Amino acid sequence: MSSLSTPGTGGPEPLLLLLDPVARQTDGESVRIAKDVLCGGADVKVAYPESPSELDRVLSHRGRRRPVVIGSDLALQRVLQALHRQRELGTEPVGMVPVGRAAELATARALGVPGEPVRAARAVLSGAPRRLDLLVDDGGGVALGGVRITGGGSHRLGRSSGWRSLWAKLAAAEQANALTPEAVDHSSRVRVEADGRLLADVHRPVRLVQVTLPSGVSDGTGEMDVVVRASGALVRARAASVSVVGRGFGYEADGHPVGPVRARTWTVHPGAWGLLLPAA
Repeated sequence: MSSLSTPGTGGPEPLLLLLDPVARQTDGESVRIAKDVLCGGADVKVAYPESPSELDRVLSHRGRRRPVVIGSDLALQRVLQALHRQRELGTEPVGMVPVGRAAELATARALGVPGEPVRAARAVLSGAPRRLDLLVDDGGGVALGGVRITGGGSHRLGRSSGWRSLWAKLAAAEQANALTPEAVDHSSRVRVEADGRLLADVHRPVRLVQVTLPSGVSDGTGEMDVVVRASGALVRARAASVSVVGRGFGYEADGHPVGPVRARTWTVHPGAWGLLLPAA
C-alpha cells in the first residue's frame, strides 16, 4: 500500500518525502526526527511506495514538489532510476536524509550528504544543489558511484522487504532473459572495451572489472575510471563508455547485485542530476 499525507506548514519549496520502509524498520527515530524538521520548514507530502509501479506513479504526480529520499543509497538509486526512466532526472535537485546501516550509506557519505538526520534535513531545506555525474547502462539502470564485476559474478539478491523487495522485483525482471546455469558458470570469461579500446578478452579469466566516477561531481570531462584485472595483469583506463560482453555475468551497481546478463554498456552522463547539499 502507498499513502500520502500533508503535514507541516507552507513553505517556498514544496517537498515529496519518499520514505524507505526499510529505514523505518532500521531507525524509526531518525526517520521521525527528519520528518519533523522537514515538515516544520516546508509544505510536505509523505509517500510510502512499495513497488516500482507505485514509485513511478507517485513521482509522476508530484507536480512541483522536490523529491526527498529518507533511506539508504539503494532507495536513492531507485528514485534516480525512476526519474531517469521518466526523463525528468535533471529537472530539479533531489534531497536525501540517509537512514540505515553504515554499509548501506557509503555513497551518500562520499557525495557529502550529512549523516546526522537534523543536518541532512536542514540541507534539504536550505542547501545548494550540486550537479553530479551518473553512470547509465543500456539496460535502463543507473549507478551513482560505480559498478563492479568479479570472477564468478554477483548473482545473489538481498532479503525481500520494503524497497529491497522493489530492488528484487527489478533485478528479477532482468534475470528473466532465459540465461542458463551453464552460461553463468562462464561469468569470468568476458570481453571488456573502454571507448573501443580492448582491455580484456575471453581467452583470459577476468578477476575484476571496476568502473567508478572519480568524484561524482561533474568536471566537464564526462569520464570514468576503469580497472581490469585478468590473469595477474592490471589495466587502468579513463573512458566515457565501457562495454562488457560474455556468456553470462553478474555485477554490482553501487554495491547491489544485478544480473546475470550477457552484455552491458555503461556511459557517463555529466551533470545529469542535482543533489541538495549544505551550503558552503
